[in-house]
Amino acid sequence: MKKIISALALAIMVSCQSNNPFLTEWDTPYGIPPFDKISEEHYIPAIEAGIKQQNSEIQAITDCPDEPTFRNTVVPFDCSGSILDRVSGVLFAVSESDANPELNDIVDRAMPMIVEHQSSIFMNEKLYERVKAVYESDQSGLTREEQMILKDLYESFEENGIGLDEAGRERLKQINSELSSLALDFGNNLLDQSNAFKAEFGFSVANYYDRMASEPDRALREKIFRGYSLRGNNGDDKDNKANILRTMALRIEKARLLGYETPAAQILHDKMAGDPETVDAFLSGIMDAAMVRAREELRDMQEFMDRDIAEGIVPEGSRIEPWDYMYYAEKVRKARYALDEAEVMEYFQMENVRKGVFASATRLYGVTFEPITGVALYNDEAEAFKVVDSDGSLVGVIITDYYPRDSKRAGAWMTNFVNQCEGVRPVIVNVGNFNKPTQDTPSLLTIDQVETMFHEFGHALHGLLSRCKYKYLSGTNVKRDFVELPSQINENWAFQPEVLASYAFHYKTGEVIPAELVEKVVAASNFNQGFTTGELCAASILDMKWHELSSVEGIDVEEFENSVCEQMGLVSEIIPRYRSTYFNHIFGSSGYSAGYYSYLWAEVLDKDAFELFLQKGIYDPQTAMSFRRNILEMGGTEEPMTLYRNFRGADPDATALLRARGLK
Repeated sequence: MKKIISALALAIMVSCQSNNPFLTEWDTPYGIPPFDKISEEHYIPAIEAGIKQQNSEIQAITDCPDEPTFRNTVVPFDCSGSILDRVSGVLFAVSESDANPELNDIVDRAMPMIVEHQSSIFMNEKLYERVKAVYESDQSGLTREEQMILKDLYESFEENGIGLDEAGRERLKQINSELSSLALDFGNNLLDQSNAFKAEFGFSVANYYDRMASEPDRALREKIFRGYSLRGNNGDDKDNKANILRTMALRIEKARLLGYETPAAQILHDKMAGDPETVDAFLSGIMDAAMVRAREELRDMQEFMDRDIAEGIVPEGSRIEPWDYMYYAEKVRKARYALDEAEVMEYFQMENVRKGVFASATRLYGVTFEPITGVALYNDEAEAFKVVDSDGSLVGVIITDYYPRDSKRAGAWMTNFVNQCEGVRPVIVNVGNFNKPTQDTPSLLTIDQVETMFHEFGHALHGLLSRCKYKYLSGTNVKRDFVELPSQINENWAFQPEVLASYAFHYKTGEVIPAELVEKVVAASNFNQGFTTGELCAASILDMKWHELSSVEGIDVEEFENSVCEQMGLVSEIIPRYRSTYFNHIFGSSGYSAGYYSYLWAEVLDKDAFELFLQKGIYDPQTAMSFRRNILEMGGTEEPMTLYRNFRGADPDATALLRARGLK
């Protein structure tokens, strides 16, 4: 009986493998993953097969008897791992936007396998010796892109511990594996807490700011604030504080193993900023300017609260608290600019805003967007579009997935299902958590949500327009403090009067947004910058201070955060955009660890760059094509500042950010 069962299990396994869509190239329209053929049972076998395939490909490189060259070492390395690329591209994208318990379990199993595999590659001495030989040879015959991938590959070995002894390498593997598990746990805890918040209050955390600006019940506002700001910090089994301390202890140990005093020093040494001291000084100047404005905002808001005190709406002696900030800021905004966001939202129907985002890219870069029908996607709410260049060639595919659901983490992001490289066009997704349609109205977006759609589409353009030969450098594979330039500069078009006229139509009447309402939106664009800039800068500083630690011994998460906020001069009425226990950017992954500052860093670049568009015309074809050729198409094929200078013709003006935010 056991033999019969074993034979049956083997037959099922073989059948599953033969039908596994990850194991062969996809013969699908435009290279879109065959979501209708992908089942959860396919992921782990495909990962195992992908690891086996890439190990074989790496061994073929190391077994090559010929002298190491770029062609026989770096090129085959960049081409390796096709199965793993396919399965991981789908698995991790879908697990963030359409998860379920089974898929979460698969990710929990898959992540340590992939981390272990990647660690083994960059601790492969034979492969390293070949890469090193090429790196130390005459590079004059290589293109600049080839020099950059060689440099990045060589430094990746150094950063992944190739110089350590056997015990050190083994320990680093263990650290990386545990860090990946901790990141998954942090994200899963946060998703659970965010869903609990929605269950208690009846709306998503994505709508927190809008609700706080409109909720007149002060006691309820306080309850909402505490529910939001205490996510991951409730002392239950979803509490993230122990996770944070363990994560930081491991990151500190990792930095020390690699020869650095702190994780921040390790992470920043090859970024544009270069070192923690540069970032700290950069953020300090912004925080000082933001808090000057925040104190002015608080005085203005207190006047409105005092009126409510006089009318008996709030108790005598009340002062603005964190749960009052957005509510009374909205009162000031309405009084100062006569701007009612509910009225403005009626002109921001999601489908129209998306058309505006597309139309703006068409005028700037010559690309057009055509709906793709009859293709299965990972969720029925997602929509796909073919992107075509002005010469009729395929640029790639963009999938949009804009509505919240319990299976999707909070926030908005861009990621790749398929990465661009020579001969391969990308498949990219923009994910958001915008207002869903109701029985009575279509999806109507807030001003912030409109800006977010333009922002994430800027990331998509970076991936779509990439023209790199090697996948290792393509698209958004650039230094972390440069990656936000394409996204943030794209925000600048969102509320230009000329652009609004192309997409802002009343959802009932079809009337274009009136000029006087546009003027109010533009006039109010720099309103409340003390809060907006302050909470963003505070999160950036909090991130840095965590990663500037050399030990977590004796640290209490809440006390540490409160101390950092006090030292940075953050007024008590504002909290960081992300408190530690729900700071998914830095603890749910390592993507923005000691790197959340990059939003503000890149904003210096984007505001300085957009000033050139304002001088030449926001759709000036020569300026737009220069930005496309020098930034969007280049990926990581050149040093970021060189790319920027090639576009701008000069170094960025550091005060551009403060000017743009009205803080200077």
